[in-house]
Amino acid sequence: GLFKPGAATNRRKNLYPGKTVCTFALGDEEALRFLADAPDICFRPAAYTNLPSVIAQNENMVSVNTALQVDLLGQISSETIGSRQYSGTGGAMDFACGAHSAPNGRSVIAVSATARGGSVSRISAALPSGSAVSIPRNIVDYVVTEFGIARLRGCSVRQRVENLIAVAHPDFRAELAREARQMLLW
Repeated sequence: GLFKPGAATNRRKNLYPGKTVCTFALGDEEALRFLADAPDICFRPAAYTNLPSVIAQNENMVSVNTALQVDLLGQISSETIGSRQYSGTGGAMDFACGAHSAPNGRSVIAVSATARGGSVSRISAALPSGSAVSIPRNIVDYVVTEFGIARLRGCSVRQRVENLIAVAHPDFRAELAREARQMLLW
């Protein structure tokens, strides 16, 4: 882990400085023994740790979530593709809101540009009908793929579209641009 060698110290936190706050942990017997004996690890209920107002108390807070799909406006679906359910929300919205609201905070979506062996773009012109919007576009600061970083916070619709197309897989960029023009987004 990052704690034993001192790579994670939590020194710069405003809330619980020097401490790691978590809700649950998984691991082998050695890891669980380490957690049980570590005075700098605090377990708190999810009703507390996932409160955006608590999360936002940490300056420079960064949330990193993932997605099944991202549309060209920056809406995130991390639960469904169309009406088909793949996952639950978990704390994605809570952490995205908390980080977005924190002083100098950032909400990041890290996602691979494609799925199904490169045959499907995770960045689409619009989310398929019936898709759940897990994180709304006004909470997403950055979308990161293996092709770069799309800045969304403070951007116009046109800038969002351009930035997201730029981080889509190159095989899908022309099609996304065509669809964006048809939707009058670009």
